[in-house]
Amino acid sequence: MPSVAIMDELDPIARNILQEAGITVLPPERYTEAEAVIVRSRTKVDRRFMDSAPRLRLVVRAGVGLDNVDLAYAREKGITVRNTPQATVVSVAELTIGLMIAAARHIPRAHSSTKAGLWEKKKLKGMELHGKVLGVVGMGRIGRAVAERARCFGMEVVYYDLVDVPGYRKVDLPELFSTADVVSLHLPLNENTRGIINYDLMKRMKEGAILINTARGGLIPTEDLVRVLEEGKITVALDVYEEEPPPPHLLKYTNLIATPHIGAQTKEAQRRAAEEAARIVVEFFNAGA
Repeated sequence: MPSVAIMDELDPIARNILQEAGITVLPPERYTEAEAVIVRSRTKVDRRFMDSAPRLRLVVRAGVGLDNVDLAYAREKGITVRNTPQATVVSVAELTIGLMIAAARHIPRAHSSTKAGLWEKKKLKGMELHGKVLGVVGMGRIGRAVAERARCFGMEVVYYDLVDVPGYRKVDLPELFSTADVVSLHLPLNENTRGIINYDLMKRMKEGAILINTARGGLIPTEDLVRVLEEGKITVALDVYEEEPPPPHLLKYTNLIATPHIGAQTKEAQRRAAEEAARIVVEFFNAGA
């Protein structure tokens, strides 16, 4: 009977699907015996992890990013790696739009100052999103979902990606950062994208522009981010950080909106990710892999 270890907290539907298929579900501490593991972002599937699990044939990431898995070493060992890229699209896209509105209308400051007994109505003049330019960096599933929603607000959308996406205008990164009123990042994190959004790009942004990152923190070097925040020219909204939790010195800036990596933290997204991850495991073993 095949076995799978669930390494991180998952919606109970995953265990139900696996057990109904006759697959043994092991606790995290017994992953060394498992033929498959399901992880989220907390568990690091590195060389040590894979070497300590000699029967391991399948790693499933219940989520989008695979930067917590050593993909090269998995290929070397013949271990299949899968993820659930569709499961969290809606949740991350909706959070991105939420951060966009929060930044444009100064909602976090308005909330905290009003609850503190202040009435800063005149100080909190924001901007409409209608008629503004959104620059999407990375037009994968989530980037396109954000672009579609932004169009409903009457925004013009431009994008940067290695591939062409019909219906939108493709530009290079310098042009995107120079012309967009809002820039939203949706790239995966890999050796080609780590640190790609540097100070030289961010300093091109318009006065009062907004930069949003709900993708991966490593896309922006922390020192470059601090430099931009210090200058106070733009508002930055982050759900992800190069180091998580982020260092306290990053959080002190009033032009920063910060959330604790909650992009995929909805009941719906977590249920979809767990269900899809479990079905990947079932299909893998049913196929006689």
